[in-house]
Amino acid sequence: MAKRMRDDEASLIDRSQRGDVNAFNELVLHYQQTTYGVVYRMIGDADIAADVTQDAFIAAFRAIQSFHGGSSFRAWLLRIASNMACDHWRRTQRHPVESLEVLTDEDEPHAASALSALVETGQEANPEAYVLSQELQELIQRGLQELPLDQRVAVVLCDIEGLSYEEISLT
Repeated sequence: MAKRMRDDEASLIDRSQRGDVNAFNELVLHYQQTTYGVVYRMIGDADIAADVTQDAFIAAFRAIQSFHGGSSFRAWLLRIASNMACDHWRRTQRHPVESLEVLTDEDEPHAASALSALVETGQEANPEAYVLSQELQELIQRGLQELPLDQRVAVVLCDIEGLSYEEISLT
């Protein structure tokens, strides 16, 4: 099954390189969650991560001709996304922006996704395990945000997304 998926992906990449927007859209749909997860872990803000993820897909589409298969498409795409997240982070460090909005509990960006995750994973039967899992995820996210940017990129791509050192270095 993995070979079939690689063949399908190779076909989608080839079609994308010939200008087929629908083929690239299929790649986007396949990698959207993974790419967003990488960017979110690096930036720590859901809305900004969504914007950077979208920009990364646009950049990948514009640069699809430069993908020659030296690494996996996933590694290539995640490198584009992580570079864009790094660029965003550097810009915000030079020109910090203070939000004028005060978030209320209803505005919490993760509340709806946490609720849907609770329902989808059947965690309602074990709310204690779910809460512990959420707390662990929050601690990991806070720890990631405290790392210097280059270390954060390495941890996210290698330890969380499972890319090999070789894949990371080839991108």
